[in-house]
Amino acid sequence: MRNLRRRRRLTKEQIEELERQIDYKNLSFIRQYITDTGKIRPRRTTYLSAKGQRKLDVAIKRARQLALIPFSVH
Repeated sequence: MRNLRRRRRLTKEQIEELERQIDYKNLSFIRQYITDTGKIRPRRTTYLSAKGQRKLDVAIKRARQLALIPFSVH
């Protein structure tokens, strides 16, 4: 049976604050949006806007290319 508890929705201001923090050098923030296996969390669980999710994807991929975070976790 699926877990039917709903997570509290974020306000527009809270989402905008999250999007301002997105940067490839902010590793502690970026790691919150990566799963244990190294996958990028989907938009439905991050609650970011489409633009913010794209910005997050670019930041994660840039950090991976600079070897700041691993591509996968073994």
